[in-house]
Amino acid sequence: MRLSSRLLSIAVLSSVAVAGCASSIRIAELKDQPDKYQRKTVSVTGKMTDSYSVPLLPFQFYKVDDGSGEISVVSRSIRSPSKGARVQVKGKVSEVAVVGGRSIGLHIEEDSRKVK
Repeated sequence: MRLSSRLLSIAVLSSVAVAGCASSIRIAELKDQPDKYQRKTVSVTGKMTDSYSVPLLPFQFYKVDDGSGEISVVSRSIRSPSKGARVQVKGKVSEVAVVGGRSIGLHIEEDSRKVK
């Protein structure tokens, strides 16, 4: 009986750990089905293609391309990755607006980033 209790505990903890992980997704899928991922945490991996910053604002904007598409990332980090760097970004999917059923300003609000 004690062994079955331990196995049950391990199974429950494993499922909680997996449920808390960000799902890795292709950018094309995010763009094709933005409603499905709205406000959900996802992970994308690709090459940083461009970056922008606005003076006096604590935000950095950069774009990531995974080969299937490109998406903007909003970061509160002081520095954005260097152009051409391979990055893995984890964050929440958001959009500025929906007009005529089309997503405008689809982006990821960065929670974490790894430069590979």
